[in-house]
Amino acid sequence: MRRRDFIKVIVGSAAAWPLAARAQQAESLRRVGVLMNLAADDPEGQARFAGFLRGLQESGWTDGGNAHIDTRWGTDASSTRKCAAELLALAPDVILASASAATSVLQETTRTVPIVFVTVVDPVGAGYVESLARPGGNLTGFSAWDYGLSGKWLELLKEIAPRMTRAAVLRDPTVGSGPGQYAIIQAVAPSLGVELRPIDVRDPAEIERAVTAFARVPNGGLIIAGAPSVSAHRQLIIGLAARHQLPAVYPLPYLTRSGGLIAYGPDIVDSYRRAASYVDRILKGEKPADLPVQAPTKYELTINLNTAKALGLNVPSTLLSRADEVIE
Repeated sequence: MRRRDFIKVIVGSAAAWPLAARAQQAESLRRVGVLMNLAADDPEGQARFAGFLRGLQESGWTDGGNAHIDTRWGTDASSTRKCAAELLALAPDVILASASAATSVLQETTRTVPIVFVTVVDPVGAGYVESLARPGGNLTGFSAWDYGLSGKWLELLKEIAPRMTRAAVLRDPTVGSGPGQYAIIQAVAPSLGVELRPIDVRDPAEIERAVTAFARVPNGGLIIAGAPSVSAHRQLIIGLAARHQLPAVYPLPYLTRSGGLIAYGPDIVDSYRRAASYVDRILKGEKPADLPVQAPTKYELTINLNTAKALGLNVPSTLLSRADEVIE
């Protein structure tokens, strides 16, 4: 071989090395889709997403390193469907679905791409999985709570506001778990001497009209049932409770940090962190059908004393002693 031809071969091979390395890296890069149910600028949504990223890092996955994370933020039915279609077009290896709205849309759209859901109340009743122990399809994940927790909300509300004799239950009629939660609260109400009234939570105008009308009669309180719309409309609901002097109990602890009176429920950010472990196992070859649905590992009781003072409530010391967090 002549010297000139030899140099051409060497130069050509050297130029090909980076291309080969990039191709190999692209092949090893795993694609993870994330479909959130809150707005991209929502601090709570960002906290949940950060929890998921932290969990991925704990399992050895980094965005831009050995994984590429595509995130979409859907706040209503239309935008959620659009976001789901966009994610699936990117051919992800697995998708994290935030709450029931995102989970339902993804299940309708694909039966093959693995999906890990978070904060779903009744995945069996909703038809996402065959059973908690053996999901059976392409979905598995982490539930938010069981129905029994709903009765606890009314008990806590009566304890912190003993004069309450009427309670409006704010629920989302589009979420399948709503009737189950309401049924449990109904079963507890007679023993506590509380009359119930359901209020549908669909849009801000409807919420404001219903709560304002309910507040015209004294000795009322609010039970905010668990649903994705609660997070989306939380500032409105908390503001209405304050304006109409209504004691209210919430399903998630972070809502008391936003001004809610009392809350009992799971640490949702931790659920997102734990969900990353299932994404990790799926990326390493396990199937959603074989990964059992997991429940929260801890429920937290939080109380906002500032809100209690504004409502003229004296929080019992027995309740304060049980609280995981007291906001002053």
